Amino acid sequence: MPTDSNGTRGKQTSKKGHSPAKRIQVLGLRMVREASSILYPGRKIRKPQDAAELFHQFIGERDRVVFSILCLNTKNEPTAIHTVSTGTLNASLVHPRETFKLAILANSAAIIACHNHPSGEPNPSLQDIELTKRLRDSGCLLGIDLLDHIILGNGNFISMKEKALM
Repeated sequence: MPTDSNGTRGKQTSKKGHSPAKRIQVLGLRMVREASSILYPGRKIRKPQDAAELFHQFIGERDRVVFSILCLNTKNEPTAIHTVSTGTLNASLVHPRETFKLAILANSAAIIACHNHPSGEPNPSLQDIELTKRLRDSGCLLGIDLLDHIILGNGNFISMKEKALM
């Protein structure tokens, strides 16, 4: 019978002796920098248009919904950009857990969310508004502010903050 890392043979039992002990993996977690990067000459995000232009560079003219976040430090300087979800022609599955995962790892003070509407019309849907409120509330719990949610269309955008939808 093989010997495990503790030098014992066979199944180990818990201290109470009733059931086999559960092996728990020891894990490490770190961010991995992608090969590509985006040069942002503005240094800070001062208005929704700044964020929209940066997201447009990142998302481009995709034929599917792409939901991304921009991570910001305390000075509103972008530190990371991340694709959270790639969906279909008119939908994308987004959950706060995946949305804030990179923001937590990047020690972000705030995030700006963004997604595109492949139809070209950036008007927010009811689902967009509900998602924004859910992300805002989740961010409050985590201490990471959701500053805005940008929706990109064909050559234009909507800031949900400017439209008072968050």
